Amino acid sequence: MNTPITAFYAGLLGILFFYLSALVVKSRLSKNILLGDGGDHHFQQVIRAHGNFSEYTPIVIILLFIAEVNLSQSIVLHLAGTALLAGRFLHAFGMRHHSGSSWQRASGIVLTFASLITLSILNILILYR
Repeated sequence: MNTPITAFYAGLLGILFFYLSALVVKSRLSKNILLGDGGDHHFQQVIRAHGNFSEYTPIVIILLFIAEVNLSQSIVLHLAGTALLAGRFLHAFGMRHHSGSSWQRASGIVLTFASLITLSILNILILYR
């Protein structure tokens, strides 16, 4: 079984996850907060950017993998993977740099949801082809 599309996007998303994880660790060390968020608002944003990434990304990667294994069209898989990658990047950026809503957070969640729903429907439709 060969899944180069999933491997490509999972690799890039893994690097982004590592970066977000490193930001949490760096903040913990510099603020000497070993557990929780210490009531620090900016640190809460960093933690939530990391947490939100880890909540949405795995299920979409699984859906991408299943669709690729079932020989879905490459262009659809690349569009969904690109939407997920861009969405997760934009959302994390917005979470880190803006208190409250921002165009980055809004765009990020729209792109993430577009990828999620597209791949979900695609995987259901695969059953009927």
